[in-house]
Amino acid sequence: MRDLKVVIRFISGVLAFCCMSFFINAATNHPQRIISLGPSITEQLYLLEAQDKLIGCTIYCRRPQEAKTKEKVGTVVEVNLEKIVSLKPDLVIATSLTNLKAIEKLRNLGIKVSVFSSPKNFTELCRQFLELGKLVDKEKAAEDLIHQAENKVAAIKRNVENLPKPKVFIQVGAKPLVTVTKDSFVNDFIEFAGGMNIASNAKIGLYSREEVLMKNPDVIIIVTMGIAGEKEQEIWKKYSALEAVKNNRIYIIDSDKVCSPTPISFVQTLEELVDILQ
Repeated sequence: MRDLKVVIRFISGVLAFCCMSFFINAATNHPQRIISLGPSITEQLYLLEAQDKLIGCTIYCRRPQEAKTKEKVGTVVEVNLEKIVSLKPDLVIATSLTNLKAIEKLRNLGIKVSVFSSPKNFTELCRQFLELGKLVDKEKAAEDLIHQAENKVAAIKRNVENLPKPKVFIQVGAKPLVTVTKDSFVNDFIEFAGGMNIASNAKIGLYSREEVLMKNPDVIIIVTMGIAGEKEQEIWKKYSALEAVKNNRIYIIDSDKVCSPTPISFVQTLEELVDILQ
């Protein structure tokens, strides 16, 4: 009988150890030292309250303000490989803009790299956010934030569905002139806010001022910052035949708001665009 009790205790101890090992492994399977190579990724990590795991990011990661204090490892395109290696990350999150050779070199060095492509629409933005949440053990938080954003987007769409639909040209580059097509999540900003993107059916984002004149938008939105945006605004004002010029409806909007969204900041920017369009 005593031997049986000893055996039972031994088996119980082994099972307890195995269970403990399982939970320890489950906890440590998630990355603890992350480098973000995209402003939207950085902001999403803060939104998920996973910033304690963020050890480095790009010089363009400016949101939230706290991100400016993190170690800088380069731009969204070119990265400092030596700096990244020195920080000893267990995960680097790259984007479709990150230099492919840099990604390959990091992987050859044994560093795990996950690549998040630019989302084509709001639905894909939310899907990627959930994927990031799973990656950093914040799945429930990601689901809650997505649900919150989806409800607000649905409410906004209902509010504008019976309003007039102004024709909109959204400019994201000057030399050459670049806009957005229906294959960009930026197109969702326009359509969800009750507008019509004059370039939605264009094959590529390259556009000309002549095409803009021909489509004659009611609203022009310039997605640039500072002097460049104001300079473009003055250029457009010379085209007096445009409805947007006649009615003084040329606007400048912060590129960080439009180009690097989280599900929550998407809603905030969408609300701003509703105010502009409606």
